[in-house]
Amino acid sequence: MHVSTKRTCLAGLAAAIVLVIIGVLLPDWLLFTMTKAIGYGLVALGIITLMRGGLVSFGQGLVYCIGAYASGLMATRAGITEAPLLLLVGMLASAAVGLIAGPLIARYRGIFFAMLTVALSMVLYGVLVKINEIGGSDGFTLPEPTFFGWEPTVEVADLALYVTGVIVAVAAATACRLYYDSMAGMIALAVRENELRVEYLGASVFRVTVRNFTIAAALGGLGGTLNGMALGHIDPLFSFWTTSGEFVFIAVLSGHLSVSAVFVSSLILELVRSFSNRYFPETWQLILGSFLIIVIVFLPGGIGSAWERFRNRNRNRDTGEEAADAKQEGAGS
Repeated sequence: MHVSTKRTCLAGLAAAIVLVIIGVLLPDWLLFTMTKAIGYGLVALGIITLMRGGLVSFGQGLVYCIGAYASGLMATRAGITEAPLLLLVGMLASAAVGLIAGPLIARYRGIFFAMLTVALSMVLYGVLVKINEIGGSDGFTLPEPTFFGWEPTVEVADLALYVTGVIVAVAAATACRLYYDSMAGMIALAVRENELRVEYLGASVFRVTVRNFTIAAALGGLGGTLNGMALGHIDPLFSFWTTSGEFVFIAVLSGHLSVSAVFVSSLILELVRSFSNRYFPETWQLILGSFLIIVIVFLPGGIGSAWERFRNRNRNRDTGEEAADAKQEGAGS
């Protein structure tokens, strides 16, 4: 195993252990908030994948909703309540939609790509509102999830779902980090800088876009399924444009340089919304918008750029120290 791959996997394992230990100590209301933040973070991680290829989707509510509805209908109609299986179903259903829709929209760029994705999301919203057999505009309620046959009590149900979310999020974040650092991921980053040059070098921008969109769709399905189980209810608003806007907010706030920053940004959104709704119910959007403006002004690359700056500073310092030592050894000899 490559050294960087091994380091990434070990970092993911350590993060999972720490987050599970923290979850044991947290109150139920905060566990719910963090579980929901994980679900949102998974969807935003998909947008980050697209951003690395120079695109932004304003319609990730499409795959978020499809994942939730696919797993939710399986739970209510087929009676299958196993959380790991439902997560797999939601991910595969959204990934399949990504494979179908990806080639149709991969030739578009900029605002055309963004508006086409939000249009598809709103089409799904309009269809779901009209289907009364699955609840129409009211949606439907989900049964309590089980975990490999175990039915958790009310006291530990939130913790069980949180731990499941942590495992899924760490696995997804680790896989995305490995993909970003791979040759295919680097090509996607090159597409962001200069599509024409990438084509001249023999790579296909079209294939890169389809691949990134499919990955983003799979992550959106995971997030939708997780939040559907956390809320215990699914409705067409999962596909509404305001929901997609929240995912974009998280992605812009975090930037495309760090996968962990996506989940930090998602948690910030949920905490600000929770406390502002309680103490400033009419102005929480103002508070959130002000925070985003501050981040954009001082960290144009998002929250993740702060960590990259710190790493680069340490790397430059170490390089400078090595150069100074080499120079001193040369002078001594």
